[in-house]
Amino acid sequence: MMKIHQQTITLPEKKRGFHLITKEVINSLQGLHEIRAGVCHVFIQHTSASLCINENADATVRRDFEMYFNKAVPENDPDYIHDTEGSDDMPAHLKAALLGSSVTIPVSNGRLALGMWQGIYLCEHRNYGGRRNLVITAWGE
Repeated sequence: MMKIHQQTITLPEKKRGFHLITKEVINSLQGLHEIRAGVCHVFIQHTSASLCINENADATVRRDFEMYFNKAVPENDPDYIHDTEGSDDMPAHLKAALLGSSVTIPVSNGRLALGMWQGIYLCEHRNYGGRRNLVITAWGE
């Protein structure tokens, strides 16, 4: 029989950068253990932060992500029109558009079927982004 579990969580404010949130996602879904085969979808309800899956062991990967995206999408570009909320505002929207607002992970035997070195990142693109809301939905049999 199909089971569906959904939870909205609010992550505390995090500094700009890439943060592992895998444990927060797993801990938020009390019914995850009931799903033998299914899918977990994590969606962020913001336009200046994003989600992705990548290396979960070495923190230098997360620092390199931040360095790369800051070079690829610089602040204070004179061509930006949308700058009402500061010099990090438009670059944050562009970075979020590049990385995306959701991740989808298979569920197998009540667990997220992430690879050994994979984790879910909250990608905070603002200097002061505030708390971030995630809608986490898992379904399957």
